[in-house]
Amino acid sequence: MSAHLENFQRAVKRLAVVLGEPESMTQREASIHGFEFAFELGWKAIQARLRSEGIDAATPRACLEHAWRAGWIDDESEWLDLLRDRNLTSHTYKESLALEVVERLPEHLEQLTSLAARLGR
Repeated sequence: MSAHLENFQRAVKRLAVVLGEPESMTQREASIHGFEFAFELGWKAIQARLRSEGIDAATPRACLEHAWRAGWIDDESEWLDLLRDRNLTSHTYKESLALEVVERLPEHLEQLTSLAARLGR
């Protein structure tokens, strides 16, 4: 198992823990940060796996497209939503926007968890 995959799996587990904590401003901020971290490690784990198979994909979007084709993710459009939310939280901070993203994090966690399991096979 690659270090990229191990780090991704740990980040997904940590995100699950944070999302299970009582809601507070600190918990919301930790959830957003955990999501950003897990997403970054996820697409980089995809990238590493693709490279091991001789495929060069340099961007998150390209990695997601290849992962969908390989069957590692079920719904490319859902993953593009994760990418959009990661971009929103990483590059724009508005509290109302952050609250909207936090509402979607349980769904995002399902996608991240599924990918971690599939890459680990």
